[in-house]
Amino acid sequence: GIYLCKDVVNAPHNVLNSLSLADSAKKLAAESNGLIKTTILSKNECEKRGMGAFLGVARGSETEPKFIHMTYKPKNGKVNKKIGVVGKGLLFDTGGYNIKTAMMELMKFDCGGAAAVFGAARAVAALAPEGVEVHFCIAACENMISSKAYVPSDILTASNGKTIEVLNTDAEGRLTLADALVYADEELGCEKIIELSTLTGACMVSLGKGMAGVWTKDDDLAKELSESSERTGDKSWRMPMPDEYNKQLESKIADIQNIGTRYGGAITAALFLQNFVSKDKPFAHIDIAGAVWDDATGATGYGTKLVADWVKEQGKE
Repeated sequence: GIYLCKDVVNAPHNVLNSLSLADSAKKLAAESNGLIKTTILSKNECEKRGMGAFLGVARGSETEPKFIHMTYKPKNGKVNKKIGVVGKGLLFDTGGYNIKTAMMELMKFDCGGAAAVFGAARAVAALAPEGVEVHFCIAACENMISSKAYVPSDILTASNGKTIEVLNTDAEGRLTLADALVYADEELGCEKIIELSTLTGACMVSLGKGMAGVWTKDDDLAKELSESSERTGDKSWRMPMPDEYNKQLESKIADIQNIGTRYGGAITAALFLQNFVSKDKPFAHIDIAGAVWDDATGATGYGTKLVADWVKEQGKE
């Protein structure tokens, strides 16, 4: 699982795009001894579901977006818990019209969340834990610049009907995740959801490159993830979610805007995502921006062990 995670992160964009990632998901299912089933939603199927935030980001790429849904079910069919694992799947991120002025050559790692989900799916299939049904979801696309690309000031409508004012096209990951979270929450009915993403540089400033930040309002879920972190060595730290920071996301012309001020950017990103999961549902956002890449060795495989361990424990309850 870790090798697969590293391969996905290390692969250059001219080798791995949304189409080839979808093909990899099919291959993973074919090698899972029948424990994983893969469904790929086309652009048309995403349009029917109203995934306007995800498709807005994907608009500028020549490569068609793919929504990847891998389902693990235990051999004996007995399910105690139905859970969702969502990963950010930006196969390359130029920043869009708010173009990146630094580190663009590393933006093949912007699919680090999706890579962790792939690695965990392979590990879960090998471990075959009982009692848990897992839905692995990835909205796969690229954030590119073209005459079709979305621009600052656009208003996108997510699949739960929320309108989003785009103030910065480089805050794209949260837009793709919005529709993936709605899918896991409303269409699949997952009882708990965790999401992994290389979402903000602000998290790297806060915690450095050795650990991920965890944002959740559910103390039990925070404890579960902390314990999995300790067991696996995938380091993480729970971060604050002050409600008053939501004021930064208020828009005059839409339900919400996609960025806040320059201060507390990792927190406002987490608060943004709360708008796309039911309020009473245990949900955690895990920002792995710093942890997925080592400048000396490349991809680290971060997140695979953390997710696989958490999934395995869910089946025991």
